[in-house]
Amino acid sequence: MFRTALRNVLAHKARLLMTVLAVMLGVAFVSGTLVFTNTISDAFQKSSAKGFDQVDVAMTADYQDAEGDRVGKLHDLTQSVLDKSERVPGAESAIGVVQGFTAVADKDGKLIGQGFQSQGGNYWGAEDPRYPLVSGHAPKGPGEILIDSETAKRAGYEVGDTVRMSVDGPVLTPKITGVFTTDDGNVAAGGSLTLFDTATAQKLFGKPGVYDQIDVKAKAGVTQAALKAELDKALPEGTVSTTTGKQLADDQAESISRSMSGMRTALLVFAGIALFVGTFIIANTFTMLVAQRTKELALMRAVGASRRQVTRSVLIEAFVVGAVAAVTGLVAGIGIGAGLRSLMGSFGGGTVPEGPLIIKPTTIVAALAVGILVTMLAAWLPGRRAAKIPPVAAMNSVHAKATTKSLVLRNTLGALVSAAGVAVVLAASTMDGSDGQLPMGLGAVLLIIGVFILTPLLSRPLIAAAAPVLRVFGVSGKLARQNSVRNPRRTAATASALMIGLTLITGMTVMAGSLQQAIEKMASSSIKADYVVSMANGNPLSPDVEKKLERTDGVSATSPMLNAQSRIDGRTEYLTGVNGAAIGELAGPKLDTGSFEVGGGRVVVDSETAESNGWKAGSVFTASFEDGEKQQLTVAGTYESNDFLSGVLLDQKTLAPHVSDPYNMKVMVKTAGGPSGATQDKLEKALGTNPAIKVQDKQDISNEIAQMFTLMLNMVYGLLAMAVIVAVLGVINTLAMSVFERSQEIGMLRAIGLDRKGIKRMVRLESLVISLFGAVLGIGLGVFFGWAAGELLATRMATYELVLPWARMGLFLLLAATVGVLAALWPARRAARLNMLEAIKAE
Repeated sequence: MFRTALRNVLAHKARLLMTVLAVMLGVAFVSGTLVFTNTISDAFQKSSAKGFDQVDVAMTADYQDAEGDRVGKLHDLTQSVLDKSERVPGAESAIGVVQGFTAVADKDGKLIGQGFQSQGGNYWGAEDPRYPLVSGHAPKGPGEILIDSETAKRAGYEVGDTVRMSVDGPVLTPKITGVFTTDDGNVAAGGSLTLFDTATAQKLFGKPGVYDQIDVKAKAGVTQAALKAELDKALPEGTVSTTTGKQLADDQAESISRSMSGMRTALLVFAGIALFVGTFIIANTFTMLVAQRTKELALMRAVGASRRQVTRSVLIEAFVVGAVAAVTGLVAGIGIGAGLRSLMGSFGGGTVPEGPLIIKPTTIVAALAVGILVTMLAAWLPGRRAAKIPPVAAMNSVHAKATTKSLVLRNTLGALVSAAGVAVVLAASTMDGSDGQLPMGLGAVLLIIGVFILTPLLSRPLIAAAAPVLRVFGVSGKLARQNSVRNPRRTAATASALMIGLTLITGMTVMAGSLQQAIEKMASSSIKADYVVSMANGNPLSPDVEKKLERTDGVSATSPMLNAQSRIDGRTEYLTGVNGAAIGELAGPKLDTGSFEVGGGRVVVDSETAESNGWKAGSVFTASFEDGEKQQLTVAGTYESNDFLSGVLLDQKTLAPHVSDPYNMKVMVKTAGGPSGATQDKLEKALGTNPAIKVQDKQDISNEIAQMFTLMLNMVYGLLAMAVIVAVLGVINTLAMSVFERSQEIGMLRAIGLDRKGIKRMVRLESLVISLFGAVLGIGLGVFFGWAAGELLATRMATYELVLPWARMGLFLLLAATVGVLAALWPARRAARLNMLEAIKAE
């Protein structure tokens, strides 16, 4: 039986090529994902570990009081602490570290990198071992800086150039005196690193003479643990926290691994989808192969082979095919991993530190296991079905059609599973956002499985609907329709592969379009201000920003958003101070109860906060401010929260006197002439064209919020393209094998007058009909899932409503039609080239 199975594999090389390709693509996706994530994870871990080469023990200010509560810094890391740590037995040297946010503009005045990735620090002395200089010299004084080599390359800066930059206040224009290399992860991710001399950095980022961290280097032969113990002994308890360089590197490695796990999981989910689609193709292929060899298998049964041996021979074929596909898929996956790494920068992912490709044993095992197991699993059912056919029935083709009982059983099971899936999805859509996610995922899986089971039943009426169009193509169109419904199971398995890919693509498109509109509606309804001003890194703005904006020509009203902590009924609540007199014309969230009146002791509260505290319009509560003072506040009204406004809003005149260091998170601005490019430029110039400060209108805000969804959608399109490619292979595979199976019939059609063009047209139309059938099912399911998922989002986003992307859905149908036409090219050409006499004689 083993020799027979191998002979069958070698005898049907062309037929099994598509199956190998389908499995190979799925395996390549899995192994490529593992290689890619392992490689960049290892590269970042080694890169971050290099950053701790000069650190044996890191000292930071202690934030814990005697009771263990986290409070403000209890002790500063001063020069005396650094000098003392340097004199500790076992210490060779100590470096004081100062760091903070630094926004650097490119030559067009735009911020380089994202705000949170734009960092600044200090260069220690004339030669800092942490930052090797590529060119130039160390900075001296406030008018000189160093920039990293990646930023210099991206922005086109050289030593001697003057740059515009800001730390937390006015714009600075220092000169670049040097360029350095760094292993900093933020720089690798597309950010920037700017270095000042130590005294300037202390003045800009904190207090003169104070460090954020002190890195101590051990003498040769002294372990990190021994140096840490000496430092802990020498410095008073509770003044500093000490951590070994190894612990810092391990913590960083763990953090990188955690951040990579999300990407790895997402990529593997899509690899699983590609494999899931591929499973249909493999099962379809083996079903057809077994069906074509039914008489051969029956003869084997007649001469003594058992059912188990027949099933085993099919599984051996599957094992050989799966092994070949797994090995080639692993090799292709290594190439995919390398390609993804090199392309990461082009997709906005920054650059990846240098390092070798990481191919772990687990990657090899996973690739082989996935390829072989998926193929054998897909082949088991056709093999078992063939083994159960009695030899006499097989030789007489009595088995060819499914029995009424089996069809009734299949359709009943499909209807029950589909109904269960719809019921679970509908139930989940009425739940709260987080509670409904798992049930909705379960319902979606049940519904997809149920529709797949029902697809043979659905194929007849849906394909029959295309009959009027197919009549236009005469005999070829009629034959194409009949061929499409002749074997509903085969048609269903082929169409299902395309259906799954389009279900996911359509569902994500529906959600993304609806979200985009909801965000735009939220921005336009909750923000009446023309502009919102904020820091690029999300840090607070200086109070001077609002004063400058107030004095700008054309500005009619401004309001800060001053955030501060308070204690209310024993719980911490954040308060937001606004301009009570102007807030009504600057913000207009939807009111639930009361009025939007802010001033004196009157406040407005978002509905969730009000509900959790048991407040309503007219409720009175006591707030304990940062300075310990207390005041009674009255709820004037409640409103629906959104991404822009939430919490307790009160007049800044009430809040500001109790805040020791007032900073505004945002400033809302209303202008006399309304938003325009000229007005925005005027506001930016009033703030010194500061790269650290963003001046955004409503469209900018909604685009920024929607950016993450757009990026995610583009990733989904790219990843699901793999599933579509696998589906295309499935259509080609089915048609090619169908042509082989119908060789005699095609020969007869040629003999009675159907020319080669007619044969080609028949196969192409058959492919087109099957592809469009799968597309209609996929788009229909996608719209349903998009609606259901949107119902979950609507519980968290009041402005959410369903938007159907008709143009995109039309494009998906066109894509499916294109897939059908392209997939039929080779099978149609093969069918047209059949020798009619040889085809008529074919068994």
